[in-house]
Amino acid sequence: MSSIILMSTLATALCTAIGALPALLFTRVTHRGKDVLLAFTAGIMVSASTYGLIPSALKLSNLFVLSTGILLGTFILTIMEKFVPHEDPGHSGRSSSDVGSSALFLAAMALHNLPEGLSVGVSYGSSNQDLGAVVALSIGLQNIPEGFLIALFLISREIRKWLAILLAAFTGLIELLFCWVGYVFAGSFAGVVPYGLAFAAGAMLFVVYKELIPESHGDGNERFATFSFILGLLTMIGMTELLR
Repeated sequence: MSSIILMSTLATALCTAIGALPALLFTRVTHRGKDVLLAFTAGIMVSASTYGLIPSALKLSNLFVLSTGILLGTFILTIMEKFVPHEDPGHSGRSSSDVGSSALFLAAMALHNLPEGLSVGVSYGSSNQDLGAVVALSIGLQNIPEGFLIALFLISREIRKWLAILLAAFTGLIELLFCWVGYVFAGSFAGVVPYGLAFAAGAMLFVVYKELIPESHGDGNERFATFSFILGLLTMIGMTELLR
């Protein structure tokens, strides 16, 4: 891998950590603020899945591949949930549901970065030399608000700020690793990318429906949460359109 490609993929991954840093400015999140943030996060994830990952997977493959990937992502997250300390959302203080929902959210975001990393690597390894830079730039810009969202979500779940920043950065480093894998094995992994995109979509949709939406509607803040969800959805769609 050339130094230019290495620096480009590193910058793409580090955008997640850079985006997470402003979350340090938030000292305390109210209960209503937590519900609004959960719903906004859900809107971002639904948009990223249905407006980004799923159409991309369909362009590269077919309905069978898409369905297989989504069902596999849902199944894996269901299995993970069994091994994570978890309870149905209780709405009074910190509980094991905080740990469980945070772990599932992180898992979904990390899984979401795997196919993105592969996409960047495969693009750089393809015969189109300009494609890699375009894909890396698009994903890097997307990673900035994504990093902020991850860190702020974790802080709202009473995770220490420095740990929230590190965990957000870690999801970006996973993307860097798979950039390298995709570049080295560009020919071999080209067919895997659509499965990975669909897999990430299934994982994210599982977390949204199983965790984020139910918890954001459990304390009388349903109307605020609903508008926040729609705002998150439109925010991600708007960002995607601007990058096209």
